[in-house]
Amino acid sequence: MSTLLVIAKEPRPGRVKTRLTPPFTPREAAGLAEAALADTLHAVAATPASRRVLVLDGTPGPWLPPGFDVVPQGAGGLDERLAEAFAGCAGPALLIGMDTPQVTPGLLTVDFDGCDAYFGPAADGGFWALGLADPDPALLRGVPMSTPSTGAVQRARLTDAGLRVRDLPRLRDVDTAADAEAVAALAPHGRFAAALDRLTMPTGR
Repeated sequence: MSTLLVIAKEPRPGRVKTRLTPPFTPREAAGLAEAALADTLHAVAATPASRRVLVLDGTPGPWLPPGFDVVPQGAGGLDERLAEAFAGCAGPALLIGMDTPQVTPGLLTVDFDGCDAYFGPAADGGFWALGLADPDPALLRGVPMSTPSTGAVQRARLTDAGLRVRDLPRLRDVDTAADAEAVAALAPHGRFAAALDRLTMPTGR
């Protein structure tokens, strides 16, 4: 079984999901981020794994279920922080972010038999998941992050290294209010959908 990694920011107002403001206030955006993170962590908790790790910028809160090791994010850009997260793994590892609360244990259960890497493309051109049978930080360092070509560059980095890559389904990150509505519709019974419903009901604002 693999190590499952979640890289995340503590959901504090003004520090997370700032593109949701407006229409939401910073506190409301943080509440949505917390719900997305909780859904993600509970999906990971329900997925078979040898180890579950939260790579966190900030302090754990009541949203963290049991069974996770918590390690701080490293310094530098996102590519460096992702690379450091993989560097802490001794064997196969799959890393995801906190922006796809629609993930399920089925999506996260991967088998590296016959492949060297898993790649989960995001609708915005990035990626929501990256799995490495042999975690090599050099495969991430220098990849330009948060651009429309991030995913293409990262996947090319894998194939250029001679790795056999399996693609996971394309998912939509929650960055904007439109993203939030679309993602909530895909997982209508989750914490994220419930949090969004509370904010968008006529009596909720």
